[in-house]
Amino acid sequence: MAKIISLVNQKGGVGKTTTSINLSAALGKLRKKTLLVDLDPQGNASTGLGINKGDIESSIYEVLVGTANIQDTIIKTKFTNLSVLPATINLAGVDIEFVEKAQDSKDFKMNEQLKKVLDTIRDKYDYIIIDCPPSLGVLTLNALVASDAIIIPVQCEYFAIEGLTQLLNTVIITQKRMNPHLEIEGVLLTMLDQRTNLGLDVVDEVRNYFGDKTFNTIIPRLIRLVEAPSHGVPINEYDPTNRATEAFHNLAKEVIERDGAK
Repeated sequence: MAKIISLVNQKGGVGKTTTSINLSAALGKLRKKTLLVDLDPQGNASTGLGINKGDIESSIYEVLVGTANIQDTIIKTKFTNLSVLPATINLAGVDIEFVEKAQDSKDFKMNEQLKKVLDTIRDKYDYIIIDCPPSLGVLTLNALVASDAIIIPVQCEYFAIEGLTQLLNTVIITQKRMNPHLEIEGVLLTMLDQRTNLGLDVVDEVRNYFGDKTFNTIIPRLIRLVEAPSHGVPINEYDPTNRATEAFHNLAKEVIERDGAK
């Protein structure tokens, strides 16, 4: 039975998609059968793994609104043990679709649709990683309800922790009302430039604030990591000896070890 982990932060540009892609690929390399769910209408996690949006016959949008079967929509990538449930811009319209369905049927629960479809296939994977959009709207709430845990990427820059209170309050509300089993898997420091004192100060600030919920692994800011998605491959394929490849390998090991400790 898969553990479902969402990458969540309502701030954009903190490394959610980069982490989703590369954590999923690293878990695959560690012999964990992994599904990456692209829940962002921009679809960057899909294209970052070489999926041409023009070739997508059905996406997570069609799955959520009930016009496509999830098993027929999942794409098996060329990367070890890694499949993708792709997204297209159509996903931006799911809020309206859900509101209309909720008005038509009192039994329709718009924050539980992702959980409903993932529950049908979670026994086929070890991990399901969800790349959430940069907002706390209907899609992110669906991810929180469907997930066992969340990873919060935090950029090692000024105002890093700003806005996290709102996210943590949303998590608490979700735990109380919709998903009492939801946990914070960890806080992940991303985009660290070790040449700056500011980046190192943020590392200390986040670790003081979140304690042992902070992952030991820190994702560095490296040009090769930025380049990899444009080639449609994760960093461990684009540059196997890169420091970012090692970092995501270590992050994947931490995730597996934390699960084993529970």
